[in-house]
Amino acid sequence: MHKRTLLSTAAAAALGLIASSAFAQAQGNAQQLERVEVTGSRILSLNAESAAPIQVLSAADIAASGVANLQELLLKSPVFGTPAISRTNSNFSTSSAGVSTVDLRNLGSNRTLVLVNGRRYVSGVPGDTAVDFNTIPADFIERVEVMTGGASSTYGSDAVAGVVNVILKRNFQGLRMDAQMGVSEEGDDKKKKVSVTFGMNGSDGQGNLMVNLSASQQGAVYSRDRDFAAVDQASLGAFVTGDVKDVFTIARPFYSSFAPQGRFFYSDGTATRNFTYNAAGQQIPFSTNGPAGDGVGATGYNRSAVRTIAIPTDRLMLASKGEFNLNDSHTVFFESNYAATKTKTQLEPYPLDSTDLGGLIPAEFMVNGVKMRNPLVPDTIYNNAIDRDGDGLKDYNFTRRMSDIENRGNKAQRDTFRLLGGVKGEITKTWSYDAYAAHSFTKEGQTGTGQVNVMNFMNALSAVADVNDVNGNGNRTEAICKDAIARDQGCVAANIFGANTLSAAAARYIHAPSSLNTRITQTLVGASVSGEPFSLPAGPVGVAFGAEYRKETSSMEFDALTQTGLNAGNALPNTAGKFDVQEAFVEVRAPLLKNLPLVKTLDAQLAVRQGKYSTVGDTTSWNSGLDWGLNSTFRVRANYSVSTRAPNIAELYQAPSQTFPTGLVDPCLGKTLTGTDAVSVACRLVPGVVANMNANGGVFKLTQADLQGVSGFDSGNPNLDAEQGKSTTIGIVVTPKGIDLLKDFTFTADYYKIKIKDAINTPGRQYALNQCYGGGNTSFCQYITRRPADIGPNSAGSLEFINETSANTGGDFVEGVDVTATYRTRLFGGMFNSRIAYTYIMKAYNQATPQAERDFSQGEVGNARNRWVLNLGYNIGNLGVAATTTYFGQSYLDDVFMRDNFGSTNKMDGKVKSRAYLDLQANYKLGKSEVYFGIDNATATKAPPIISGLPGNTTGAETNASVYDAIGRRYYVGLRYSL
Repeated sequence: MHKRTLLSTAAAAALGLIASSAFAQAQGNAQQLERVEVTGSRILSLNAESAAPIQVLSAADIAASGVANLQELLLKSPVFGTPAISRTNSNFSTSSAGVSTVDLRNLGSNRTLVLVNGRRYVSGVPGDTAVDFNTIPADFIERVEVMTGGASSTYGSDAVAGVVNVILKRNFQGLRMDAQMGVSEEGDDKKKKVSVTFGMNGSDGQGNLMVNLSASQQGAVYSRDRDFAAVDQASLGAFVTGDVKDVFTIARPFYSSFAPQGRFFYSDGTATRNFTYNAAGQQIPFSTNGPAGDGVGATGYNRSAVRTIAIPTDRLMLASKGEFNLNDSHTVFFESNYAATKTKTQLEPYPLDSTDLGGLIPAEFMVNGVKMRNPLVPDTIYNNAIDRDGDGLKDYNFTRRMSDIENRGNKAQRDTFRLLGGVKGEITKTWSYDAYAAHSFTKEGQTGTGQVNVMNFMNALSAVADVNDVNGNGNRTEAICKDAIARDQGCVAANIFGANTLSAAAARYIHAPSSLNTRITQTLVGASVSGEPFSLPAGPVGVAFGAEYRKETSSMEFDALTQTGLNAGNALPNTAGKFDVQEAFVEVRAPLLKNLPLVKTLDAQLAVRQGKYSTVGDTTSWNSGLDWGLNSTFRVRANYSVSTRAPNIAELYQAPSQTFPTGLVDPCLGKTLTGTDAVSVACRLVPGVVANMNANGGVFKLTQADLQGVSGFDSGNPNLDAEQGKSTTIGIVVTPKGIDLLKDFTFTADYYKIKIKDAINTPGRQYALNQCYGGGNTSFCQYITRRPADIGPNSAGSLEFINETSANTGGDFVEGVDVTATYRTRLFGGMFNSRIAYTYIMKAYNQATPQAERDFSQGEVGNARNRWVLNLGYNIGNLGVAATTTYFGQSYLDDVFMRDNFGSTNKMDGKVKSRAYLDLQANYKLGKSEVYFGIDNATATKAPPIISGLPGNTTGAETNASVYDAIGRRYYVGLRYSL
């Protein structure tokens, strides 16, 4: 990580870290005399303290971290939860792969409001409010202030969990350059970064202009290059034995039954038969994982050979800002940002089932009244196949990994542009104003590969012998497409029997490249006035009031085949949505008491915001707080807020978007034809389930392909209402200035509680399954699709799709304690620095519906009860060294999963051990230059095995890559130069 001083290094990994009082004190007396606006308030005040906890990350901290993206540093703070989107968890995303978002308190990135200079910033995710930190240059930032707790009364919707306020540099002069290179121990995850920041004042001192140009590249990390993820694997307990003792036992290999050489099914009238091909093109029995009883090895497909753990991301950013003083009292200003981001995902080729093409595939055809055979169909199928669809012609079905075409994946180009201009100044000595207007947009152009054109594929499979030499090449035995119109359009007969048997021409004809274009726009207009209308005995009363207008739009446009569902997937229609909101707010800060026994200061705050949304109508948010300074050592703060969040565009209007959920338990698994319990009775209402039971001795069974083949679609709900969050924080700040040994010691402790009513979430796929089958709420059955009875007895009744739609659910809740402590002292001629930030989660839960039981998540993977970050550093002369330890406490697998899958209520059965990651840094100054070197994850701590089939698994990483480091030890070196 970049190194500057040990103090800044110690702060680097500890965002979370310092309360506003400590920050204000550290800035020195000169800054105390300036009226400033603190995050969470619109009032300009000489007192930079707040009734709500505010944590600060400085420019020096950012520079000392060595990160290419600010998200990487923010996530070290224990107040942040798992990111909704990052480089290591978005390889399978259909859009927004590689976007970098943050999530306070694990309440969702849509409840964490990201601001730039106290104003909203355009989203990087279609339909959402989540800001992409790829678009904000880290070297252009003065500091980041994080306020935890509701702040909708100050900033409007989305600030239910808190605010991340990115404050850009101001009045920077000179030139600063930074160049860095890095690589992982395995030789991948290659990182390059270069940044130039320039600033100058006008010759008459009436203005300032700053510009930053930066570029970075972060390379790919593939699953095949990590031993723990190189081969498809699964939880033995979840997929095979059903025994709780096997939850963390790895079944390896656990290949996909969709293989490149194909798996072919035919019927001899008495049973379903299937076979595949070996490398020599010979027909053999299919054995997914091997060894088969006849000695045939594994014939399944290793998807991990293609998958990605971290997707490559390239960024180019240009940012500028400036101010020009019209006179001593009034200033015009502007801010502009442009960011171009490129990402590339890669996953295994498309797993095609002939049902994706409409069902059974004909082995023979009627042509001019004559029955003709497809000459490409092997005798094993043709001689044993029967007519299964009633047309008098033989048919068959198959599954096949379409490796002859291309790997699936997409290349995305995202462009973000933001331009803001305004005017600010003083009306009188104690009254000031600020007015601004801004327009921003994010657009994404995405091209995808690996999908299949359904109509073309069916034409290519409908092949006959060219007995009449219709193509004039003299060959009367070759296979050609039966349909003359299709031939004129380029149809080439498809040989799917064996690996790599498709000709290049056939592959081109079948392939369906995809495209997606998205656009997000945001228009802001706002004005506020701040002043001191009168004084109380304890000091002047501060007020702020103003109004804001915001309009947001979002659209997603797919290619024609995707829209109509003719690329072997479900139809994804184009979607678009918009809303606007008008808001007015007022805020008051009143000094109640001063200079009394046990009351050095006592200030009260109150803020109210009224909004009118075009979607949900009127909303009201308010906030109240007390800031009580007992003396120069002890300060107590308390805050209570009621925040509202209107549904975003995706939650309202999102068209069905496909996903592949893991960790689900089919309630029908193991149920019988004779069971009398509610679940068995409900399951037998499905014809496919009954067919499965009849074929498996009266018991419902699932194959590996069934377990791996569950999909689903997420969609919006235009009937949503706004949600309401209630937030309480109570804390103490200790700064013992009267004790010389502790004069540089700061301690804060804050209790927090956030409860969200009518929270906009999805109830959950497992909840829908449990309710549909014996849970008493059959309305959830409309979201579940099982495979039909005639697909074949082994797969009949298995889950095919489980869909979800946004809803006003029962609510979310989180409660806990944040503790931070910092200390610095001179030691052996140098400066020793230390800082720790610790978060303890007391309780966290959500409710799928108002009537549902609470699903507690404290202590589960991604929501560890105990998290902390510790920084130790030492600086002497031009040399600085530091160590940063980030700790995730012992966690457990989701309790609902353990209960439903294994009947276990003992959380120790799903225990995931704690993990600590050590980062080491060193820097040395040489005049105007600085050389720095760092090692991330210096101890090469391995991520815990949260493998396929377990909740929290990140596909391709074999762990939860949103929480744990799946890349390993990484090195970097850099050079910084200033003029």
